[in-house]
Amino acid sequence: MTPPGARAPASTGFAAALRLYLQPRLLFVFVMGFASGLPLALSSATLSFWLAEAGVALAAIGLFALVGTPYNFKFVWAPFIDRIPVPVLTRLLGRRRSWMLLIQIALALAIAVLAFSSPETTPVVTAVCALAVAFFSASQDIVIDAYRIEILDPDEQGAGAAMTQAGYRLGAIVAGAGALILADAIDWPLAYLVMALLVGVGMLAAILAPDPGRRRPELAGDGDGGGLRAMVVDPFIEFFERNNVATALIILGFILLYKFGDAYAGVMAYPFYYEMGFSKSEVATVSKVFGVIMTVFGVFLGGVIVKRYDIMPSLLGCGILQMLSNLMYAAQSVAGHDVQFLYFTIGIENLSGGMGSSAFVAYLSVLCNTSYTGTQFALFTSFMAFGRTLLSASSGWVVELTGWFDFFLISTLVALPGLLLLLWMMRNLPMSMQASRPQLAANAAQGGGP
Repeated sequence: MTPPGARAPASTGFAAALRLYLQPRLLFVFVMGFASGLPLALSSATLSFWLAEAGVALAAIGLFALVGTPYNFKFVWAPFIDRIPVPVLTRLLGRRRSWMLLIQIALALAIAVLAFSSPETTPVVTAVCALAVAFFSASQDIVIDAYRIEILDPDEQGAGAAMTQAGYRLGAIVAGAGALILADAIDWPLAYLVMALLVGVGMLAAILAPDPGRRRPELAGDGDGGGLRAMVVDPFIEFFERNNVATALIILGFILLYKFGDAYAGVMAYPFYYEMGFSKSEVATVSKVFGVIMTVFGVFLGGVIVKRYDIMPSLLGCGILQMLSNLMYAAQSVAGHDVQFLYFTIGIENLSGGMGSSAFVAYLSVLCNTSYTGTQFALFTSFMAFGRTLLSASSGWVVELTGWFDFFLISTLVALPGLLLLLWMMRNLPMSMQASRPQLAANAAQGGGP
């Protein structure tokens, strides 16, 4: 019998784990993870392949990274999704599911309109449509994350994170490998229309899933008009009060730069595959199936490393591997159209990227204050996304100026500032000075990437 106040021992055994993951609420979380993972590639990696095939200049393809800007600023409109009910639908489905359904309808329409755009003749229209897809995708992430947290008990959050990650990766495979295979077999517009129809899976989950309304905690400031300040202003204030301004800015700089090298190379990955002569089916098989498997393996391996060596040393070790993996793309540019070597390249890059993501999620989690976990985590991940969008927008120009080999050498070097900041933090900022919830380190490391 567990003593009062002590944590009950975790249930072990395959049967117990299987029963947990087969609970209806967790199955809905899995499906919602799929809905969350589906649209990202449609406005980024998959779209970049379409653009390259349409003859769009590499510099312009690099600028298309800017359409991911809504992921950077989703915290701005998150309070409105939290507080404003949807007319009629909220009475039928509750606040979370009504917003989910409304956003998914808009998302499906945006993907359908993108399908009918013409990047060959009107790339600006294509960019606007992709921006709309990214906006509704980021909005969907807000409500799905909130739903998952509110529908699950505290001891189910780890399983919920694993199910979300599994669903997200499946959605990414469908929008990556699936869309490329469809585009190879038919054409790009029809492939995107199929993706728009698949958003219906998320709509069905929103309609059939249980409502978390009665499980939802009262928001700070509810009933006294202080809710917006509590959700948007107070999390910032708390973070800067906990750390002095200089320290807080260093931490934010690290958040911005840790995955920057990965993101900088990733923006140009699909155009690189195209110029090396790889077909859409080859890219789908190697990058979006084998690559995703290696990423998931890397995520769980990173979790083991965090548990064994703690967060900061794990961030350093995984970060170095993550940086050096970009050199595989430089080697691939020399090897050219060699599918076996591509397996090697993508396997190493995705394995190390997954390890880095696992350590990074653990770090971001312990930065969050208990009172503002959801908002601060959204703020941190939004800030991190700047590296994937605004800072990566110059990548196409760099390729045109230097060529592929030198570009991937540069993408390796741009990862150095984040690691140098990490070394400074390890020397001068003990984890206890940064963290508000140290107990989350082991839990966060067990699954998922940002």
